[in-house]
Amino acid sequence: MKILILGAGGHAQVVADILFQQKKTDSNLQLLGYLDDAPDLVGRTVLNLPVLGALDRLPMIEHDSIIVAVGANQTRARLFSLLREKGERFANAVHPTATIATEVYLGSGVMICAGVVVNTGSEIGDNVILNTQASVDHHNRIASHAHIAPGVHLGGSVTVGVGGMVGIGASVIPGCTVGSWAVVGAGAAVIHDIPPGATAVGVPAHVITKRK
Repeated sequence: MKILILGAGGHAQVVADILFQQKKTDSNLQLLGYLDDAPDLVGRTVLNLPVLGALDRLPMIEHDSIIVAVGANQTRARLFSLLREKGERFANAVHPTATIATEVYLGSGVMICAGVVVNTGSEIGDNVILNTQASVDHHNRIASHAHIAPGVHLGGSVTVGVGGMVGIGASVIPGCTVGSWAVVGAGAAVIHDIPPGATAVGVPAHVITKRK
């Protein structure tokens, strides 16, 4: 399988490293390189892979699948949706040290970093990031384009809406919902539902801003 990585920044390099780890046990996996719109990156080698050009070169390069390796949720969601409409196929990057239980559903274009735990009955939507050492307990629902940051702990039956962002080291108690495009700040403790579009911080987490 020939894979292109969209983006060549720090997040994309983590994705590349995960794919290199997968390649150790999957000889059919071939990493072609990155596409990135930053002119200063084109032609460079990043983590032993070439930056082949801007994103508009995608149709010109023979490939089987892509992964959108952009950390910002809204940008990643926009690119994913645009490219899906064009018929692109999306690869998953799952680090070998991640623990994925039985009866877990993974969507397309998912990134699961080192040390992540996903417990049984959970559903991980398309284009989701589960970052380093995050834990997702049983029967969670993580909607498309969400980002669960490093060291986050989600209790059982937690829901994170489309594009939700749960910041580094935050915790969400069982049964709570983080609404679509909501942001939970680093280190927060969520003990009540967070409305869509809200930003919540603190222990316990409280809403400081709301947006449409």
